[in-house]
Amino acid sequence: MVERVSWMSPIHYEMLEFFDQHDIWISARALAENIDYDRNYTSKECSNLVDVGILNKKDTIYKLSDNGRAFLAGEINADELDGPIDDD
Repeated sequence: MVERVSWMSPIHYEMLEFFDQHDIWISARALAENIDYDRNYTSKECSNLVDVGILNKKDTIYKLSDNGRAFLAGEINADELDGPIDDD
């Protein structure tokens, strides 16, 4: 398992686990079905992970970025990841 990051919530770890096991491009809707979270919440959190460089986005689909792979491999420390800006 990856190092805990203070701003990450359980959904982020579920998403990372999915992408670690599946090297594919996937929509937030399909991802939500696979990790059993609400589609809108999953979409918002995918955007947050894009903002911090863990995911790449192409149109409406997402894939683990090189930084995301490095984080999962333990090559990037948690303190090197800036949390997303909360615009609520």
